[in-house]
Amino acid sequence: MEASTPGPVFEDYEPTAECGCAGCADGRRLRLLPVRDGGHPAANGGARRALVAATAASMVLGAGTVAAAAPVPASDGPGANRAADPGPPTEQGSTSGLHGAPGHAAHGPEKPRPTTRAEIINRAKTWVAATVPYDMETYWTDGYRQDCSGYVSMAWDLGTNEWTGSLAEYGVRVTKDELQPGDMLLFHNPGNPTKGSHVVIFGGWTDYTHSYYTAYEQTPPGTRKQATPYAYWKNSANYLPYRYKGLTAGSSGAVPAVDHTADTGAGSGSTAFPGADKFGPGADNSYVTRLGQMLVARGAGRFYTQGPGPRWGTADLNATRAFQQAQGWTGADADGIPGARTWALLVQGTGKNIPPAAPAPAGAVPAVAPTGGAQAARPAYPGPSLFRTGQSGPYVTRLGRQLVLKGFGSYYTSGPGPRWGEADRRNVEAFQRAQGWRGAEADGYPGPETWRRLFA
Repeated sequence: MEASTPGPVFEDYEPTAECGCAGCADGRRLRLLPVRDGGHPAANGGARRALVAATAASMVLGAGTVAAAAPVPASDGPGANRAADPGPPTEQGSTSGLHGAPGHAAHGPEKPRPTTRAEIINRAKTWVAATVPYDMETYWTDGYRQDCSGYVSMAWDLGTNEWTGSLAEYGVRVTKDELQPGDMLLFHNPGNPTKGSHVVIFGGWTDYTHSYYTAYEQTPPGTRKQATPYAYWKNSANYLPYRYKGLTAGSSGAVPAVDHTADTGAGSGSTAFPGADKFGPGADNSYVTRLGQMLVARGAGRFYTQGPGPRWGTADLNATRAFQQAQGWTGADADGIPGARTWALLVQGTGKNIPPAAPAPAGAVPAVAPTGGAQAARPAYPGPSLFRTGQSGPYVTRLGRQLVLKGFGSYYTSGPGPRWGEADRRNVEAFQRAQGWRGAEADGYPGPETWRRLFA
């Protein structure tokens, strides 16, 4: 899995200027105690005093003496007893009811209401538009905690503030292929919940390879929406996809109107042709994204190195023209700008699909893309299977030549040539590390993002 931008900072969050003494360590653990009964961590003074008392008592016992752990009286009624640390600390806080305005008591949990995918995405967008600051001890005006799990609780309309350890109870497991807008990708680290645990809302695939998707998430410094490698920038293998149990009838398998950065109004999901003015140079709207997605479904995936997206580009023009030519149209009827006939065939799923590209002649090496040349000159990513031990072909040679051109050919003692070898892998690894990637993201095997950057 590859990355193009740094991941969220909170995943590696560590307090500054930490002291290693026992007193400071206890202080840090107190700050991480989960919120109880909807209370704010700062108001949980009883539990803090209880834990301090327990710590002091253990110090009096002296070295070499082991005391049995005993419940510490809590401050919420006579005879009530609780463990000093009732649960694992987490950066997302713990389960609680919604919170009112400052100075007002929190109100209790509400029964999660049925919802649709479109409503989930629309709620997620409200925090993106407001750029809600990330804070695991603060609550937004809607009563939800301003961290990743509070954000998903809000988008799913749960009526409570959940955390990464409880959100799975509100969903059902699905596969990667079944993911649709409004589902969530969840990583809960049970061994150490404060390290890496995170959750995002899945907003839809950004490319036909299903290697990138739009993620809605709450992460420092605030809510964001951006293209993200599947399943995430870090700890990718640990993220699990879930679908909200409360989706209303008919919404569990239906994708809502296309989600875009620049929506043009309620009509963006309509099947009616929006007009030629919505397409072409300078166009930036939801219809362009929808057009691209329909074209990809009809065989135009090879024209998009990323996206489809709301901004009109060369990929949209070439993909549209290819679809028009597949219908047998020529001249002005195949100019790459969709008209009413093109649109009708796409939304109805009729007409002929775009035929696959003609295979390159055996032994041919793709032409070298000129430095700073047009994106169209970049060779399409041929897939991961060509870059494995025992494989041989022109794309291996092309990859090696581009690595040398970029200054990453130091491991070649001869060549590069058509047979994949350890020198190729190590040169690719060096290039990946130069992008700031580590671990599985820099394994030496070129994926779509490595290929895109290498030939950019």
